[in-house]
Amino acid sequence: MKKKDACISELYSLSHTAAEPYLKELEYPWEALSGIKSWILEIGRTLPEDDWLHPAEDVWIHKTANVFPSAYVKGPCIIGAGTEVRHCAFIRGSALIGENCVVGNSTELKNVILFDNVQVPHYNYVGDSILGYKAHMGAGSITSNVKSDKKLVSVHFEDGDCPTGIKKFGAMIGDNVEIGCGSVLNPGSVVGKETSVYPLSSVRKALDAGCIYKNQNELTLRSE
Repeated sequence: MKKKDACISELYSLSHTAAEPYLKELEYPWEALSGIKSWILEIGRTLPEDDWLHPAEDVWIHKTANVFPSAYVKGPCIIGAGTEVRHCAFIRGSALIGENCVVGNSTELKNVILFDNVQVPHYNYVGDSILGYKAHMGAGSITSNVKSDKKLVSVHFEDGDCPTGIKKFGAMIGDNVEIGCGSVLNPGSVVGKETSVYPLSSVRKALDAGCIYKNQNELTLRSE
């Protein structure tokens, strides 16, 4: 993937998130990470009481969402219509979860935007990341959001590295992406829309849209 292909307009259909007004003002998705908390607070306070529950400080849950009693939800957080948050999910703040999503058992979320119809259903960790419309993470797949050397994160593109200036950066996952079970998306990963990542993969760069990623040396176009 080249840097131009990692623009928000290339990765995401903004009509499928309440963050559309926020994201459309930015060029690259990682630029949004620092403002997720503030944006949730801004729109949360405008949500109509007839449709939304407000069970805790800075937490808004749509009345049609199903949040299991054993789930932990800390604000600021918005959980959209029709979304299911299952047994022992751990949402520890700054999470904007869209409509008809699945946040599964023992899944942990932190500083994220999940577009509508995202599924993170089994033992996933998603931190400092944005997941596009209908993105799915297989069981046990995670976003690693801090480098082992604790240095600032750069994104590795075909046309050169792009320094982000931030320390915590998980993954930017486009619309309709499939992440295979047990995979690790290393800090600064970008996955183009309609791409599939094989199970047990370790992703360390920006992947083109419409591809199948098998390992670091094998990237196959779906048409081949």
